[in-house]
Amino acid sequence: MKKFNWGMIGTGWIAHEMADALNAVNGEVYAVADVNKEMLTKFATEKHIKKTYVDPDEMISDPNVDIIYIATPHTFHYNYIKKALNAGKHVFCEKAITVNARQFDEVEKLAQEKGLILTEGFTLYHMPIYQKVINLIKSGKLGKIKMIQVNFGSLKDYDPKNRFFNKDLAGGALLDIGGYATAFARTFLDESPESILTTVKFFETGVDEQSGIILKNTRDQMVVMALSMRAKQPKRGVVSGTKGYVEINQYPRATEADITYTASAHEERHEKIVAGASDKALQYEVADMQRYIEQGHDDGQLKISHDVAHILTSVRTSWGMKYPFDDENN
Repeated sequence: MKKFNWGMIGTGWIAHEMADALNAVNGEVYAVADVNKEMLTKFATEKHIKKTYVDPDEMISDPNVDIIYIATPHTFHYNYIKKALNAGKHVFCEKAITVNARQFDEVEKLAQEKGLILTEGFTLYHMPIYQKVINLIKSGKLGKIKMIQVNFGSLKDYDPKNRFFNKDLAGGALLDIGGYATAFARTFLDESPESILTTVKFFETGVDEQSGIILKNTRDQMVVMALSMRAKQPKRGVVSGTKGYVEINQYPRATEADITYTASAHEERHEKIVAGASDKALQYEVADMQRYIEQGHDDGQLKISHDVAHILTSVRTSWGMKYPFDDENN
């Protein structure tokens, strides 16, 4: 396998996990950038990164960098992705990859024009258990998939000044955790939804605190989602077909799936499948990203992210909730 040099932008908690994953898979992290010099120095020392940049743009222009990893707040993703792609770098960006569908379409097109890999950091795209579940569904053992139910609830401390509740930083449950639920659902749908019903409870700052979302596509497959940012919920997804259903708990980094076969209304048979390790979730991301580059294409992940971005934007439009930068042309 070719050695890839990763350059990281951001030093928050998820960047700490990614640096550990990069060190585990590649033996090193090539470079890191952060505008906060004190945090940058501390991070680089802790993660044994020799090359540091206070200006992320300088790291992006480093000819030795192959892949740019972006772990900044949502609002900075779009500009960094564009700069990295225009510099000829592959990009792995944390979710939400962009704050709206317009931005997504632009960077998706740019990546395709440049012949570069652009991937969104949803761990569930890369956990080994999902390929097993997908293969099970393809085998027909669950029959035709009819319904998907998925929850994600976190309990953020009450702090209107925190980025999670800040409209200027694209706060709210939808972009923070809703992408996971939507990506889970879209993974098991035959096509993207065309019908959306939703209701929302706003936080005092104007971002979405909790919501219920129902999606339906032209094949009459339905999704029911519940999101909350001030009430904990189990991270649980259920995919139901005409012959059975599969339950996946802790689905962002799942390692198990419980299957119930329903041959009739009065007869059930149970099976459990196991694959992967939750503490290696980001190592799977690194390995897959590097594999995508080597093979010259992803495994359809950007198409799922495309649909997720459009669903999330449609949901926000239904709510009448806009971020200050939604109408910007840059």
